[in-house]
Amino acid sequence: MGLPARLTDLEKDEMERLVVNATEAAQFLKAFSHEGRLLILCYLAAGEKSVTELEQLLHARQAAVSQQLARLRLEGLVSARRDGKTIWYSLADDRAMRILELVYEMFCNPDEPAV
Repeated sequence: MGLPARLTDLEKDEMERLVVNATEAAQFLKAFSHEGRLLILCYLAAGEKSVTELEQLLHARQAAVSQQLARLRLEGLVSARRDGKTIWYSLADDRAMRILELVYEMFCNPDEPAV
């Protein structure tokens, strides 16, 4: 499904729904707009990681990683499970994986030239 040809032709209830959805989409995308959070999501796309693993991968302090993970949890993009003293994080929203795949295709895929 693509964008409507002309947004000005939408019915009033469709336009109201578009406004609500735009607000939700903007909030969702804000979580991706920080490079630390984006990198965390990229690492989690490959599978579950502990906070310690993420610290090492990001070369960041535990406090900084935990702060970003808290934001991602608040947005519902990651989930956590405790195993003893270790907390494991994983992607919690399939939409996150779809966005990450698109971002990779657009910005990181070495087989595709940048536009």
